[in-house]
Amino acid sequence: MKDFYICDCTRHENKVITSTFVVVAKQIKPKKTGEPYIALTLGDRSGQLEAKMWDNVEEVLDAFEQDDFLKIKGLINKYKNRFQLTIHKLRKLGDSEIEFDDYLPKTTKNIDDLWQTLAAFVVSFQNPYLRSLLQAFMADPEIAASYRNAPAAKTLHHAYIGGLLDHVVSLFRSVELISQNYPQINRDLLLAGVFLHDIGKIHELTYNRSFSYSTKGQLLGHMVIELEMLHAKIALVPDFPAELKTLLEHLIISHHGQYEFGSPKLPMFPEALMLHYLDDLDSKMEAMRAHFEREGDQESPWTSYNPSLGRPLLNTEKFLSPKKAAATENSADASALESETGTASNHHDQTPTLPGLDPQR
Repeated sequence: MKDFYICDCTRHENKVITSTFVVVAKQIKPKKTGEPYIALTLGDRSGQLEAKMWDNVEEVLDAFEQDDFLKIKGLINKYKNRFQLTIHKLRKLGDSEIEFDDYLPKTTKNIDDLWQTLAAFVVSFQNPYLRSLLQAFMADPEIAASYRNAPAAKTLHHAYIGGLLDHVVSLFRSVELISQNYPQINRDLLLAGVFLHDIGKIHELTYNRSFSYSTKGQLLGHMVIELEMLHAKIALVPDFPAELKTLLEHLIISHHGQYEFGSPKLPMFPEALMLHYLDDLDSKMEAMRAHFEREGDQESPWTSYNPSLGRPLLNTEKFLSPKKAAATENSADASALESETGTASNHHDQTPTLPGLDPQR
């Protein structure tokens, strides 16, 4: 087992560490002198870390590639308010020297439970064609195995083993709630769109050593892959309605919501619009959760800049907790003073409160 993970950087700032990582990305760049240096993105199950090797580069330039495992000695420090690793020494590791579970983040939830939740939703479908279609996907052993393990994205959200399934189950639960508030929504159609909207990620992404794109994923993208998968499974469902097939195709190709986000079509019926917004909401909420978790040991309630959301984030729990603690402490002091003086005053204006809260309510 590793004894240093990337999430431990705060505790090891300005210290030399020795640990093992997977190479997520590798670049050879020139210094101002023209000599090469190595720029790496390293990964383990707790996150990613930029790293640079400036000296003795020629000795290791061709010794490893992307997705290889390395043992590295180097200095943890900050550059432009972000942690980085300055590499002193490195060597390539063999597969027998590492534990694969140390390098890819994985959902903390039970995969079997998530899969059973998904199956229970599908069984509840009133539409027999949609129910049969999704059961055909789930009965395919290759698709099922990948669906249970694939990440939902490379970096932006649910970027961990089991992330796709976690994301879809979360969306299923949201649909179940929101469809009760909007009776015009066809629940089964929206749930089918949720199930299918990212299923192409099982072929678009590779996730054996690090999260990256397959050649097919790079050339086609997950939407085109999903249409191919949909057509293959619809062929197994007798008399599948052509109109229903068209609606499912539109759900797939419009779920990114805007042309600039990669949708060839904008959402044009209620279930398609709802799929886009729920998908966007769930991905952004997960991106925030993950960012707060990565920076959980920082005292400031403000996080660093989040590239995917385009802003720093405020952790409201941290923001409010010091005030709660101060209120409790001041309240205790006031009680002690009253006990000493024998006066039990009722001065509400002296009671510390959170902003916007009436102390008398």
